[in-house]
Amino acid sequence: MKHTLYALTLILFGFSTHAQEGFKLGIQGGLPLGDFNDEVSLFVGADVGYMWALGEVVDLGATAGFIHGFAETFQEESVSVDLPNVQFLPLAASIRIWPSNSFSFGINAGTALGINDGNDGGLYYRPIVGFLLGPQTELNLSYTGIQLDERTWTSANLGVIYTFPSERSR
Repeated sequence: MKHTLYALTLILFGFSTHAQEGFKLGIQGGLPLGDFNDEVSLFVGADVGYMWALGEVVDLGATAGFIHGFAETFQEESVSVDLPNVQFLPLAASIRIWPSNSFSFGINAGTALGINDGNDGGLYYRPIVGFLLGPQTELNLSYTGIQLDERTWTSANLGVIYTFPSERSR
């Protein structure tokens, strides 16, 4: 056990890392899964936030975003059924771990306010894996879950984040 803790400490703190402190602006898109798969064809989203570097490995921050799910339209003979679009406003705390200069993982967790009629929102979580494409640009893969009263919004996402570095991190 002692060797495992020592190895983990070296992995987390021994590498030269690249924390991403600053204002962040991101876009994402993806496919709904599970309960909303038949009602929503795809979604787009945007996030804004700020991350503070707690050291060289860990970033902590806050984010706010917008998710818009485009409703499916069903045609059955001469009857057309238009379902409502699904919209959320996520408000979350964020944490990122940087085990290397170009790779991070973390989670956004908080609440998602429902914007469209009949949508009260719920518990929001979004685990994220990120890969740096340049000094301020990150490509990420994520999974979004929003636990509603009766159902759960889930989606597989692909996104890009741009970081505007803070004066302190330059």
